Amino acid sequence: MEQTDIQVPVELREVTAADGAFLLEVYASTRAEELAQTGWPDELKAEFCRMQFEAQDAHYRTYYPNARFTVIVRGGEQMGRLYVDRWEKEIRVMDIALLPSCRGRGAGTFLLKELQTEARDAGKVLSIHVERFNPALLWYQRLGFQVVEEKNVYLLLNWNPS
Repeated sequence: MEQTDIQVPVELREVTAADGAFLLEVYASTRAEELAQTGWPDELKAEFCRMQFEAQDAHYRTYYPNARFTVIVRGGEQMGRLYVDRWEKEIRVMDIALLPSCRGRGAGTFLLKELQTEARDAGKVLSIHVERFNPALLWYQRLGFQVVEEKNVYLLLNWNPS
């Protein structure tokens, strides 16, 4: 069961150039379990994460030029990142990730419910891609997202306001 500590509001602030190390840390935390199975030395894991993070960031900024890139903050604590693009008929969650110490405290659920409200009010679909074996898939499904497309290891999930 997810514990919540939403008494202190979750806020979003725009990503700045000074956030690079923090955003890399968030990204690396999402790959830690997978990389633990490789047997690679820590230096190689860190270099791999840095290269993958930079490639992902370049991809997002190229293919989502109007997206909003934000840092999730609660009570002055940087918790993670939320990247969202808004299109004519759809709101796309490009990425939502929290540091392991910040997971299960209600921030992600709070933010997705806020986006669901925005989508409902605008008459738009809320969507996100997720890897087929990502444990967060069950969380998205509990929040009402449904698989609408399968591409290799990725699933496209939609939440419809109807």
